[in-house]
Amino acid sequence: MSIEVRRRTVLAAGGAAAIAAGAAACGGGSTTSGGASKSADVTLPTYQALEGLTPDLEGSEDGLHSVFLKAPEKLLTTVDKKPITSGAVSALTETFDTPPPAMKDNPFWQRLNEALGGDLNLTIAVDAGGGYPEKFATTLASGDLPDLMWVPPNQGIPNIGPMLESQFTDLTPYLEGDKVLEWKNLAALKPGSWRTAVVNGKIWGAPIPSTPFGQVYLGNPTLWDEVGGFQPSSADDFLEKCKAISQPGKVWALEPALINALHMFGEWFGAPNGYRVNKDRTLNSRFQTDEYREAIEFAAKVWKAGAFYPDVNLAEGQQMFAAGTLGAVVAVGPRSASEYRSQNPDLLADIMIPFAAVEGRTPVYDMGYGTVGFTPLKKTDDEKKIRELLDLINYLSAPFGTVEFMQKNFGTEGEDYEIKDGNYVRTAAGEQNAPGLVSALTIMASGESVIYNPNPDDSKYIYEQEKLLLELAMQSPVKGLYSDTSSAKGSELNSKMNDVIQEVIQGRKTMDDYDAAVKEWEEKGGKKILEEFAAVLPEDVPVTPDPKA
Repeated sequence: MSIEVRRRTVLAAGGAAAIAAGAAACGGGSTTSGGASKSADVTLPTYQALEGLTPDLEGSEDGLHSVFLKAPEKLLTTVDKKPITSGAVSALTETFDTPPPAMKDNPFWQRLNEALGGDLNLTIAVDAGGGYPEKFATTLASGDLPDLMWVPPNQGIPNIGPMLESQFTDLTPYLEGDKVLEWKNLAALKPGSWRTAVVNGKIWGAPIPSTPFGQVYLGNPTLWDEVGGFQPSSADDFLEKCKAISQPGKVWALEPALINALHMFGEWFGAPNGYRVNKDRTLNSRFQTDEYREAIEFAAKVWKAGAFYPDVNLAEGQQMFAAGTLGAVVAVGPRSASEYRSQNPDLLADIMIPFAAVEGRTPVYDMGYGTVGFTPLKKTDDEKKIRELLDLINYLSAPFGTVEFMQKNFGTEGEDYEIKDGNYVRTAAGEQNAPGLVSALTIMASGESVIYNPNPDDSKYIYEQEKLLLELAMQSPVKGLYSDTSSAKGSELNSKMNDVIQEVIQGRKTMDDYDAAVKEWEEKGGKKILEEFAAVLPEDVPVTPDPKA
């Protein structure tokens, strides 16, 4: 298995571009706070990697994951005491798996509590209906907050700055600079991850690292091998392959997550990763670019050809992909290629590398934000309580290759998992009790990510594809930057744009309607967002290359 937060719908509201803007929304504070300038001056926690973790294939500073081809023979111990000293700690989080059995019926959870020194009482929201934002808002409005509450980067939670200031604890005195070295696993989180947790010049919690890679198209090779493989040579070639695969009522080339598909198409046409930096250091949104318009027009052609599954509310896309009735799905990152073996043991998905949609065009690959938010502490002046909660988050942030990681993610050997052929394999009880809880724990605290799969050949393939993706990598120019207007309006504005885009793709609206929507986006806050991001754009952020040059 790959060690990461498995959530495709985290990016469904606009791909990597949305996660960049969403993260900015988490950092901007109120519309009058001036959070952007304050956050630029904060002293980030000192980075100090754990000694003794040696991967089989080395990662790199530009995002390539380290790879463990087999389970480490010896695990590191990173804490010297059980973190929970008050008897119990409460937290609000979310799971993207089937919810776990309750603590009283869950031996995996009970053994984790024993290792932690007390009960970790979790309220676990599920990725359905109103989802986490609704649960978060309800909990906040109740005034009865748990000790810990996960704050996601792009689920539309508004006015993050004022909320943090009034309801949560400023952790800057405990975590800035060398002060973080008291907690080994927190110090092993990279500076780029920490920027997510900085709002209004203060550090509000430990970040939750995720893959630095963005979305990818995954193909089921059983279907695509019949048309020469999943890697096309042009947009038209891709469309012809989709037509050849699709059999009305039986097989469809593509899942109907239209905004995710558009994100993939946009890369082929050279659309920017959220924003384009102009030579005069002003910014344009992807919505305003010719390349994004071309991608929308192409998506409409693909829809008209019947390549997409016709119901955009399809809930069984993953199962259909594993079964071979859907040819391709958009996944959160390249490591997802191996995940479908749990449903189809023979399926290692093909990872598409972006290509030139038309002759003379330079494709790009959008890197992701690299984190899934942070977890702040309920407001308190009790230093003993603050240190207890930091000790707990430190334990839960232990990386792969540590005793604490194993307890959190796999449990107890012989009870929850076994080691077979040098790899971790869950027992039947572990499969029942662990996944939903592990998902909920990983979304609220995690170490830096790695690649590890029971099948080492899967890991090698993913590693090599990551290298190819990095050759085309484009970072969002606003990564780590904050806009107060984006904090207040960004999610709503993007959501309205995406609604119009989906209507255009399905033929119910025209590109004239799209142009009108862009103008409305500009007038109701989009231009202000561009100005605010441009005002704090670092000098070392490069001008976006012209994909037509």
